[in-house]
Amino acid sequence: MKKYYFDNCKTTQPAPEVIEAMLPYLKDKFIFPANFVLGGSEAAYELEGFKKIIADSIGAKAEEIHFTASGTLANNIAIKGFLSENAKHGTHIILSVIDYPDLLTNAAFFEKSGFEITYLQTDDQGFIDLEQLKDSLRSDTIMFLTTFVNHTVGSIQPIKKIREILDSADHKIVMHVDAGQAYGKLPIDVNELGIDLMSFSAHKIHGPQGVGALFQRKGVVLGSVIHGINRLDNHQTGAVSMANIAGFAKAVEFTFADFENNVNHLRELSNYLLQKIENTIPYTLLNGPRGAGRAPHNVNISFDFIEGEAIMLMLDIAGISVATSSACASEGLKANYILMAMGRNHEQSHSSMKFTLSRYNTKEEIDYTVEKLAEIVQELRRRSPLYKEEK
Repeated sequence: MKKYYFDNCKTTQPAPEVIEAMLPYLKDKFIFPANFVLGGSEAAYELEGFKKIIADSIGAKAEEIHFTASGTLANNIAIKGFLSENAKHGTHIILSVIDYPDLLTNAAFFEKSGFEITYLQTDDQGFIDLEQLKDSLRSDTIMFLTTFVNHTVGSIQPIKKIREILDSADHKIVMHVDAGQAYGKLPIDVNELGIDLMSFSAHKIHGPQGVGALFQRKGVVLGSVIHGINRLDNHQTGAVSMANIAGFAKAVEFTFADFENNVNHLRELSNYLLQKIENTIPYTLLNGPRGAGRAPHNVNISFDFIEGEAIMLMLDIAGISVATSSACASEGLKANYILMAMGRNHEQSHSSMKFTLSRYNTKEEIDYTVEKLAEIVQELRRRSPLYKEEK
């Protein structure tokens, strides 16, 4: 059976070019970088080249890039490293109720340690409340955390406006951005946007799993989070995976070589999918904004009267991979916290499906998926006591 993959929010298919770029480091080029031997010196030189490729893609300097084992680790290094090192300057943090779990759990950790947290609310489209942000600034506000593209509904936060608000304070407030769903999907210039710290990862742009990156602006000081022998990087001590880093760099190269066309392709596919679903299946609700306010690869829709988990499982039987915000598919059987914060009710949250697209999806795949989806929705509604079919 052919597989149709629409769960690219979680991870993407490694590109053939990426796998090819990794192979030499898995077979022959295994010498550790920075050793005083020819092979080690060559590896160190190549590692710096990989850093520059990633740095160039966001307008940064190579020395501002730190490779990590994941985007989650990059988030932890940034948040824990900054707050532990700079608590003497303030103990107030601001983020939103719809941020990525990495950010929320780190904030909760520091709240237990005596920091004060302000949680910004959201509107019904998934955009944070900028007026509340203005009103929340204090003399002891030290850090602002945000998720550039919301991982559930695809809303793009106005980073530049946020920076302007933070700059209205009479002291420096460091902004950390989780760009896991934004990197490779939106143009990002860390200098233009005023980003101080930013996390992102390779496996969301057809690179390998197990490698991420942290941008740390020069002058922003982080304390040590991981302790051990400092061979290459003081933030993640110990060894690095040159194969994964090489794959990361290759994914960045082909993603940004034709960036505008890549993004336009994703936008065209997501618009086609949304239109196809809305024209084919009644009683649907788009979660998040339409148009330019939404990331180009994300479509989140609620299907009235039925459970998202049932849709997901039946699509899986048909060879189609998607994600759901159904309570049954979540930890603790809770309704999705983002959709609930946006004003959706429990039924709308439980019936939501998230389709995230990649460069490898096609309109033909979408046609097949919507055809199967329509059949499944019709059958599940037929069984649902909540659904009354129109005569």
